Amino acid sequence: MAKVKTLDDLRQLRESLKSDLRLREKGLAARDMVQIKVSMATCGIAAGAAQVMSRIIEELDRRAVDAVVTQTGCMGYCYAEPTIEVTLPGHDPVVFGNVNNNKALEIIDRYILNGQLVDGIIPATYRHPGEV
Repeated sequence: MAKVKTLDDLRQLRESLKSDLRLREKGLAARDMVQIKVSMATCGIAAGAAQVMSRIIEELDRRAVDAVVTQTGCMGYCYAEPTIEVTLPGHDPVVFGNVNNNKALEIIDRYILNGQLVDGIIPATYRHPGEV
């Protein structure tokens, strides 16, 4: 288990454990739930990804939305940090860039709860200059 050094670390640990407990209690598989991956590499953290992740967890919990929120490493979109990947059950993942707290709420309101795409999607066909 990770060391808890700050109040934010403690909150994230609490939310993670609560999420795990809800999964066990409901017998839900992750593939049947909304999955959100927050890019928490150095560039994401520097751009505010930790605060965005905390806000997403708080809002999903407040609305009682069954979701799995996890951290991931670099997604390769450093120019668009903070980035999150959202996978709705039965759909392909969608990556959103430049996500702040307001954009996170919009993604929850419009995309996660209503299936409406919102601005900020990073196209899957994007290639960084110099990639083959």
